[in-house]
Amino acid sequence: MSELRDVIQDKYGEAARRAATGQDKGGCCGTGCGCADPITSNLYGADETSAVPAEAVAASLGCGNPTALIELHEGETVLDLGSGGGIDVLLSARRVGPSGKVYGLDMTDDMLALARENQRKAGATNVEFLRGEIENIPLPDNSVDVVISNCVINLSSDKGRVLREAFRVLKPGGRFAVSDVVVRGEVPADVRRSVELWVGCVAGALQETEYRALLSDAGFDGIEVDAWRVYDVNDAREFLTSAGLEVDAIAPQVEGKFASAFVRARKP
Repeated sequence: MSELRDVIQDKYGEAARRAATGQDKGGCCGTGCGCADPITSNLYGADETSAVPAEAVAASLGCGNPTALIELHEGETVLDLGSGGGIDVLLSARRVGPSGKVYGLDMTDDMLALARENQRKAGATNVEFLRGEIENIPLPDNSVDVVISNCVINLSSDKGRVLREAFRVLKPGGRFAVSDVVVRGEVPADVRRSVELWVGCVAGALQETEYRALLSDAGFDGIEVDAWRVYDVNDAREFLTSAGLEVDAIAPQVEGKFASAFVRARKP
């Protein structure tokens, strides 16, 4: 587990440093593979990207737009798990207003430094970035109205614990609304490992049915998993070919199997 955590910190730390210095973040969740990236592109509207610092947009490594999943209300408290450069925190902060509060939780020092600088540039006074792991949320029970996350939970080696922690910190009636990558159907293990080289965010992705089961086990109800962007293996043709794989041979086994999904649930 610690080895995986170190790899993730290194990858996202490098992405933060690149964003902070005006460089391209790299494709595929910051892997820097140089490939076409259907995961992290075209997720936010121009009205959203113009409302936050450019560095927050540049560091965005998600697979969706969780702030578009749910209606936020004035005065609510929101928690973003794996907040990165802070784009979803800052967008949420505008919606909950000065009487609300948004926490961003991240374990990567470079991302936290970037996020706090973006907070300063945005003049967001209702925001607080916390250092910590999403498996051990440093907030009390029943303390937030909404938990959001953007393509981070799938990277955890203990997703059940993350979801139980999210349930713990939510108030009764609180909402869970995240973007994540899911697997739809069976994919041979060797093929999956090859595809994961391309789409770093896919590593550790759950089956749709597994995600639903873990949410239910954590205590959530009203569970919805909506796959909205299904990945085309042709998007990865150049990379997979350079890796020595016969794309046409594996295409039938992976086509339509990986997707970005909106995941919603509620704490009773």
